[in-house]
Amino acid sequence: MKRLMLAIAPLLLALAALDARAQLTIEITQGMDNPTAIAVVPFAWQGSGTAPEDVAWVVDSDLARSGQFAPVARSDMLGRPSTQKDIFYRDWRAIESEYLLIGRASAEGAQMRIEYELYDVNRQKMVHSGVETGPANEARMLAHRVSDAVYEKLTGITGAFATRLLYVSVTRVPGGKDYYRLTLADSDGARPIVLLESREPVLAPGWSPDGSQISYVSFETGRPAIYRQNLATGTREQLTNFKGLNGAPAWSPDGNTMAMVLSKDGSPDIYLMNLSTKKLTRVTRHYAIDTEPTWMPDGRSLLFTSDRGGRPQIYRYDLRTGTTERVTFEGGYNARARVAQDGRNVVMVHQQSGRFHIAILDLVTNRLQVLTSTELDESPSIAPNGSMVLYATKRGDRGILAAVSVDGGVKFRLPSREGDVREPAWSPYMGR
Repeated sequence: MKRLMLAIAPLLLALAALDARAQLTIEITQGMDNPTAIAVVPFAWQGSGTAPEDVAWVVDSDLARSGQFAPVARSDMLGRPSTQKDIFYRDWRAIESEYLLIGRASAEGAQMRIEYELYDVNRQKMVHSGVETGPANEARMLAHRVSDAVYEKLTGITGAFATRLLYVSVTRVPGGKDYYRLTLADSDGARPIVLLESREPVLAPGWSPDGSQISYVSFETGRPAIYRQNLATGTREQLTNFKGLNGAPAWSPDGNTMAMVLSKDGSPDIYLMNLSTKKLTRVTRHYAIDTEPTWMPDGRSLLFTSDRGGRPQIYRYDLRTGTTERVTFEGGYNARARVAQDGRNVVMVHQQSGRFHIAILDLVTNRLQVLTSTELDESPSIAPNGSMVLYATKRGDRGILAAVSVDGGVKFRLPSREGDVREPAWSPYMGR
């Protein structure tokens, strides 16, 4: 009872809205106190027919979702310039816009070109310009790249709008088996594509470092097994079929090795699989439960969850020396660690007053900060630029996705139109 779909093949990209049930919508719940005012003027369309995408609207939505910008409403705009000579700065000062983004989109055949300029209204000066080109059916991703460029110019932080999300959606069937869908979407939840549909659970999706492959756990054979799948071809490979637990796959930073949890030799332990030879190396040997491995960015050590101290805590295993040390000490429960690319910040599930929240630990200062306040938060995944954390939580009796900035200042929700959503995984930067 499964259905495979190719994620990146052009034919399926033309069907990106094939499953509206998996669509996520954005609900911003908290932003910065003094967001930067920016006017994103509708881009001029220089082509036949209508534009394949409202580029300015995508950029406007991306910047608003970051919580750091307050885009000007189109109804408040006193002009619609598309070139520098059409700009009258007094119009934008009158509505207190600090920055102005204008642009033009055109198409030739199946290719699209977006030209844009960013202006400082108070200084009456262009501060950035750029061009994005690519397939017209990828117009939305081209728009996300414009957002990335504007965001980086104004914040100094690399943008992560032109990335993608994996998540599992579950449709409840009263009196029958639920439907599990492994879904790929843009970073804003748009253009969902179902990669795998099954009546058996699908868990723990993850990305290869270059974003070309994914891994996950599927129960489609009647017991858990780890799979990897090529997004360009849809080709799947079953990596494990051992008795007992096969779970928590995690790609190494170089993409050559996968950490995983197996119980084939007794208690659940961490193993490493060479993805070329399929050779297994056992990492931990303990009577306790060792699970949820994640790699440090330098590839020299792993973080994992273990109850070897009596309660679940985060530990670090050094692959060179074979030594293990405890990382978390604050609170009686810390699990599901995920590491930012800087190797300094670790996000995790942290229990406080009987509730499970998302927290961030600075490995240098050992300062732990709780980022969320809802009751049952789990499965954190950190953006490749380290600025936001995506996680699963509850809203009423439904599972939804939510996001919070690493300083706790920005929050938004991504509920689905139907069913529960869980197990999010934020992609690395995607190849251009």
